[in-house]
Amino acid sequence: MDRLTAANVFITIVERGSMIAAAEHLEMSRAMVTRYLAQMEEWAGARLLHRTTRKLSLTDAGERTLALSRKMLDVANDIDRVEDSQSDEIRGLLRITCSQSLGQTALVGAVTQFLKQHPLVTVDLQMNNRTVNLVEERIDLALRITNELDPNLIARPLSICQSVVCASPEYLAAHGTPQHPEDLASHNCLTYSWFGKSLWYFERDGEQSSVAVSGNLSANESVVLLAGTLQAAGISMQPYYSAAPLLATGELVELLPDYQPQQMEIYGIYTSRKQMPAALRSMLDFLVEWFASDEQWLKMMR
Repeated sequence: MDRLTAANVFITIVERGSMIAAAEHLEMSRAMVTRYLAQMEEWAGARLLHRTTRKLSLTDAGERTLALSRKMLDVANDIDRVEDSQSDEIRGLLRITCSQSLGQTALVGAVTQFLKQHPLVTVDLQMNNRTVNLVEERIDLALRITNELDPNLIARPLSICQSVVCASPEYLAAHGTPQHPEDLASHNCLTYSWFGKSLWYFERDGEQSSVAVSGNLSANESVVLLAGTLQAAGISMQPYYSAAPLLATGELVELLPDYQPQQMEIYGIYTSRKQMPAALRSMLDFLVEWFASDEQWLKMMR
């Protein structure tokens, strides 16, 4: 965990008088503020604050730690000014995580273009479809596709993810082609994340509906389900950007074209808007522009 950030959080808690006020001032989640304070107390080996329902007050160890924290930030700010005086170029390491499908289809291309513009930046891409703790795993930016964003997270909208229901010609020849969403209940549907029933959502002419589907193959990564779909294992709902090339060649067939599967959002998730590294801020700005203008990405949108 970043000691400078933790020290700044601790100072802000003291100056603002509460963890809630500190979270609002730092534009950071309350849970994150609590974690940073707990880490500061672990490093100090002592409780730093007396907590009551009405106010916070410093312990003796807290008084000493506060003074040291302020000195540490002063030194860090002096170092930043030395770097700024020598060069305005963006530099540093960015650790970014996202799903394998989004990483292969979009992110690696965007990052490659970004690095050509900012050669002093290095990027470590972590392909991981589970929700990670950004602070504990030292992740600077997570790209997530969701419509159920945790309100405690700090997120920037990047783009949208449209979906398509599809199957291989071999599967359809053997099992028939569904004509309505309700027909999916009698098919082997390859579901995401867990076995058993899953709800697939659709919209047609402004009316929304859902159908419970199930099948004998489940996975936590859409590229696995896509491979199974190609092998005629069943029907799957895929990100359109993944399935589009296979639909174009006829290896997969779009099903229920009159029914639009639920659209999802693509977000960039990070820990704090305050003291954001220049490299991260530039990457976020770049990704917003890239998703809005890249020709290859736009071709994979409906």
